[in-house]
Amino acid sequence: MKPPSKSENKAAKGCKVLLVEDHPMFREHLGNLINRELGMSVCGEADNIRDAMRLIHETSPDIAIVDITLRGSSGLELIKDIKAQKLELNVLVLSMHDEELYAERALRAGAKGYITKNEASTEVVRAIRSVLQGDVYASRRMTAKLLERLTRKRVAPDLAGMETLADRELEVFQMLGRGSSTREIAQSLGLGESTVETYRARIKEKLRLRSAAELYLRAGQWVRDQGA
Repeated sequence: MKPPSKSENKAAKGCKVLLVEDHPMFREHLGNLINRELGMSVCGEADNIRDAMRLIHETSPDIAIVDITLRGSSGLELIKDIKAQKLELNVLVLSMHDEELYAERALRAGAKGYITKNEASTEVVRAIRSVLQGDVYASRRMTAKLLERLTRKRVAPDLAGMETLADRELEVFQMLGRGSSTREIAQSLGLGESTVETYRARIKEKLRLRSAAELYLRAGQWVRDQGA
């Protein structure tokens, strides 16, 4: 008889799930959904990178479900930290952010899947199980878009220019859209104010914006459109 696979062993013992999400109500809903599933249980919850990393080391979860927007930072940075520390942890991103812009970034950072919060609960569970089995999860819509980009190199009009932003630039752009000042962004991300100013200048150049007013206007509209 063939010995059970690693994924089968996990299923038999029960898979531990870490939730990294900054909205308490959604975190509670997601926790209830997971705890109802056979062979799954929530082993911890966090809304920021520091607490998430502490829980990863304390609880050794099988999978972390991570939002892009976290308190004080970005889920992308958490995913990069997990990869940099060579931790054996599957990561599934569950976010409201446009998957056409963020899914590829998340996968490059080390995530094993990306799903948006407007998907049905059954699809979220399917994504979790898919990643736990060692597969990479992407929605059919996202897979089709990625293939189209590879073959036609077309970008949606509302994303034009956004793809050129580096991950940290995108994070700063989002914080600007929420009305954060340079000092507030610097304190939140642990950067110098001059570094934030450099990011602002690069963003303006890449998005072809002429003034700080245009930058804040574009960033604010982006945040509203993304529901972030």
